Amino acid sequence: MTKPATVNLTKAAPTVSLDKHGVTSGLIKVNLNWTSPQAAAQRAAGEARGLFSRIRASLRSAAARTVDLDLGCMIRCTDGSKTVVQALGNAFGAVDRFPYVALDSDDRTGAQEMGENLVINLGHQAEFQKLLLFVYIYEGSGDFRGLDAVVTLTSERGDRFRVVLDECPPQAHACAIALIKRQKGELVIGREVRWFTPQDGPGVQDVISRAYRLGMKWTPGRK
Repeated sequence: MTKPATVNLTKAAPTVSLDKHGVTSGLIKVNLNWTSPQAAAQRAAGEARGLFSRIRASLRSAAARTVDLDLGCMIRCTDGSKTVVQALGNAFGAVDRFPYVALDSDDRTGAQEMGENLVINLGHQAEFQKLLLFVYIYEGSGDFRGLDAVVTLTSERGDRFRVVLDECPPQAHACAIALIKRQKGELVIGREVRWFTPQDGPGVQDVISRAYRLGMKWTPGRK
């Protein structure tokens, strides 16, 4: 049996075969970790020494922007059915039944140590045609710059496949992170890191799904 791997998906090496690493069954966890400017400023305020340092740090914390990032997964199955797993609309999915993908938390602040997590049941991978991992700003100002967002896919035995959400353009409010699909008989993760801005049009999920030809229809939702 091959040893657990740690692979960084980059522009130069954007794809990895799960089959070649022996990851063909079980659960795979997709973790989004990021730091909001406000959470970072609050930590700095808590660590500040001296009265004036604490006052300055508290003022920076109060002025820092808050950002709520949402991790999601668009799913297209081999039978033509399609759905999305995301916090919006409380579409948290399920691991033991369709769509065999589930979101287990909604980090609204960027302060949770474990971030947000999706779980994919590879025991049903034959039913998956495409899994598109994406993230967008649900609430908050600005864009992804300075958030240090990282997505890590981890198998049950400890294989780690890491995607850094870098080179964010100004005003980017959403990102297609990675596409998981069958390629030459193997399940492959492909780094996308494709950014979307307000100029791409309203309804970011609709814009992303059209960009990847997933054929999904969207209605307004809330959480």
